Amino acid sequence: MVASMSCRSLAMSGLLSRARSAMCVRYWMRGSGLPWAVFRRAFSQDGRNASVSVDVGSRKLEIASGKLARFADGCAVVKLGETSVMVTAVSKTKPSPSQFMPLVVDYRQKSAAAGRIPTNYLRRETGPSHSEILTSRIIDRSVRPLFPAGYFYDTQVLCNLLAVDGINEPDVLAINGASAALALSDIPWNGPVGAVRVGLVDGEFIINPTRKEMSTSALNLVIAGRAKSEMVMIEAAAENILQQDFCQAVKLGVKHSQQIILGIKQLAKECGKEKRTVQKTFLAPPEIIECAKQHSSQKIYAVFSDFTHHKISRDEAIKEIRFETEEMLKETFPNADPYEIMESFSVVSKEVFRNIILKEYRRCDGRDLTSLRNIHCEIDLYKPLHGSALFQRGQTQVLSTVAFDSIESSMKFDHITSALSGVKDKNFILHYEFPPYATNEIGKAMGINRRELGHGALAEKALRPVIPKDFPFTIRVSSEVLESNGSSSMASACGGSLALMDAGVPVSAAVAGVAIGLVTKYKPENEGEIEDYRLLTDILGIEDYNGDMDFKMAGTSKGITALQADIKIPGLPLKIVMEAIQQATVAKKDVLQIMNKTISKPHASRKENSPVVETINVPISKRSRFLGPGGFNLKRLQAETGVTVSQVDEETFSVFAPSPSAMHEASEFINEICKDDQEFQLEFGAIYTATITEVRDSGVMVKLYQNMTPVLLHNSQLDNRKIKHPSALGFEAGHEIQVKYFGRDPTDGRMRLSRKVLQAPAASVVKTLHEKNSISMGSTEAQTSSS
Repeated sequence: MVASMSCRSLAMSGLLSRARSAMCVRYWMRGSGLPWAVFRRAFSQDGRNASVSVDVGSRKLEIASGKLARFADGCAVVKLGETSVMVTAVSKTKPSPSQFMPLVVDYRQKSAAAGRIPTNYLRRETGPSHSEILTSRIIDRSVRPLFPAGYFYDTQVLCNLLAVDGINEPDVLAINGASAALALSDIPWNGPVGAVRVGLVDGEFIINPTRKEMSTSALNLVIAGRAKSEMVMIEAAAENILQQDFCQAVKLGVKHSQQIILGIKQLAKECGKEKRTVQKTFLAPPEIIECAKQHSSQKIYAVFSDFTHHKISRDEAIKEIRFETEEMLKETFPNADPYEIMESFSVVSKEVFRNIILKEYRRCDGRDLTSLRNIHCEIDLYKPLHGSALFQRGQTQVLSTVAFDSIESSMKFDHITSALSGVKDKNFILHYEFPPYATNEIGKAMGINRRELGHGALAEKALRPVIPKDFPFTIRVSSEVLESNGSSSMASACGGSLALMDAGVPVSAAVAGVAIGLVTKYKPENEGEIEDYRLLTDILGIEDYNGDMDFKMAGTSKGITALQADIKIPGLPLKIVMEAIQQATVAKKDVLQIMNKTISKPHASRKENSPVVETINVPISKRSRFLGPGGFNLKRLQAETGVTVSQVDEETFSVFAPSPSAMHEASEFINEICKDDQEFQLEFGAIYTATITEVRDSGVMVKLYQNMTPVLLHNSQLDNRKIKHPSALGFEAGHEIQVKYFGRDPTDGRMRLSRKVLQAPAASVVKTLHEKNSISMGSTEAQTSSS
């Protein structure tokens, strides 16, 4: 075994010839139980390292393969500037028992890539962050539509951030890396795709802008395109830009994505693998489909043509037909696979549903292709809330609430996210919740899942551009879906906009969102070319399920703030995208008109129970009194009144109170602890009579007037002689001494007093402080005699 291990290490280091290396590794593999094919595939890549360089915008994008992770089915490293992302793709050769494409995409940001150490207890990466999950979703939506129909084999795409320069964003590189890894592998996939980011800075479009450029960009558009200028994924956040500018950005992004596609094709031609032949493609047999169609198509048509049905009753009617049809198919085809039986009915049901739209221009709820569902809006539902709204669109219902908190409650990001995006915190948050009862189901009330996170992020993008930058509070909008039958994320954007205006947030404009669906028909002689299509405004859940696209767009009456397209077909022509944007723009304005009937502009003031923020000025001389020993006074203030105090600068503090009554209580507390230093104005260089209150080893504590906070007169300032203890001068508590006042220490605000300087023979003027704020002038002798 030792000999075999040494042979293995030599083989891995490349010191032996290829034939001898293979022999040693084969010998080692016999004892390990691992398949030789895995190792043979890796070693066969020796000498096949390859890379391509693509001009994207003003910079070069490098894609390389063949050096790293050679045991994976496919691996690619994408580099832009000094940011590098490695993406691997692995797919099992045995089918999965699942009845869908079991694709898992994971994008992870390693702190080591930014030269940082995680700040958690373990000092290592833990679960994925929100930004990692959202990036994983973007990659998934870019590659999933291009897997062949019926390919149900477990597939995993892992994106590993190798290095980040803080200048170039890695998420777009990860999409291109996933495309290259799948194209290079033997996994069946109808790619590649190319992805770019488009920014808009000072009226100029920029391809793959840097982090600094993105900080001032009015647009953050990510597009994944396919050959022939088709698109498979669109994700955008915009600062309310005009429709024509957005359409121009989409066209520009698709154009530049074609260069990346050509580069990946060239790389795959040089070192790509031949696509594997799968054991089985999970598609329903034509003979079973035909039998199901003859038995159930008329019944299905009758259900989809009955406009009195709602979501639950329609689903129940289809379930009854499904059960009856599947029983008949089981008797007719006793040897058929259960999946083939179920899929055959699904194919027939989907075909009937789509043909009604394509041929009759009707939808299952009776609407035409561009009509909206009935919309109802309410605001100010619950008085204790800072803002609330209920948005109802058909059978989709969302309750949105607004809560204000201090700026200190804003979200803080970890080091790696800050290094990548430059965003340290954010004071506007939208959280989306989708409980199981929203679709008449039973489920666990667990933490947020990936779908909820993605929908909430989209609604947050839609509303963020209208939030004032200088708003003094952190805003949290909670959108809870109470009923769901399509487009709940866009309903959250509408409900959130209403709730913000109800809360008195001075938003620049109202925001509405709508979802556009698509039903296509491909040419029989050329399945890759669309023969006919229909765009559907404000889609239902069943139209999303049986359709080819979920195109969500939100914005104001002026422009676009957010867009997300979930495309289920392998490529969407640019013409259809432009029509979808136009159709969504018209629908968005119609929704805004309905919303304006409930509330057209923000309330002039916030509600009576809304929190309050005040700024107080605490001079340096009073800061120690305000804070207290070890911050005791400040902690006590926050514990007793519920306020949050944060320091703005040396003399300014911001006080956040959850209610006006709490602010009033906090003001009284602050005035009480700071009032004693407000009674007398001391004159620089004057001599005062001080009373010793305490004798310490380091000096004496003295007071110049009755309710003053005692200050320390150090041993070094007691006498010209060097003394180690005040008792050497006979000082005791209650004694009165004369001291000279030299103002406040500029660093900590403490009084600077000295008795030492008075030991000189020069005469001075003595100031006498009385309790009634009177200051009398007199000679030193007079003051001494009066004492």
